[in-house]
Amino acid sequence: MTGIGNLRLLLVDDDETFCSVLKPALEKRNFNVCVANDIGTGIALAEETKPEYAIIDLRIGYDSGLEMVKKLISLDSNTRIVMLTGFASIATAVEAIKLGAIHYLTKPANADEITNALHKNQGDSSVVIKKKPLSVKRLEWEHLQTVLMQHEGNISAAARALNMHRRTLQRKLDKRPVKE
Repeated sequence: MTGIGNLRLLLVDDDETFCSVLKPALEKRNFNVCVANDIGTGIALAEETKPEYAIIDLRIGYDSGLEMVKKLISLDSNTRIVMLTGFASIATAVEAIKLGAIHYLTKPANADEITNALHKNQGDSSVVIKKKPLSVKRLEWEHLQTVLMQHEGNISAAARALNMHRRTLQRKLDKRPVKE
């Protein structure tokens, strides 16, 4: 691991540009950062370095960052993990927290937001509740995510459960969620 910080942090994200920007920003905040761009490398680095903190992308290539969260918690249940994603859904947020992540942020997130999330110990009861219900398109996307999580990320099994062609489901999942 490189860096001058005292706090060991593992960053796992397949977006190399994002990692190259976030790493020095976190090092300025006293983190000793090591970066992996795939799950296999992330697991190897986690076993080697035993990070106190981790920032994990939800989608790492075609793999689920939820698997990385599970592995990190199995190595050390005290690891403080923040899940990042450009594909936010209620289902994945709930699963990330159930698996042991302490926070869930949507991209783009800056180093200050991520650092605050890593050190946050409690929920925020002052979060504003939206007055408008989710749109039909957003509800569909949330439902697809929920069914996918119920089938442990297996697209073929989720497609069968939804009575949908696998490629159709894959195409719908590859799209970014509708903004609310």
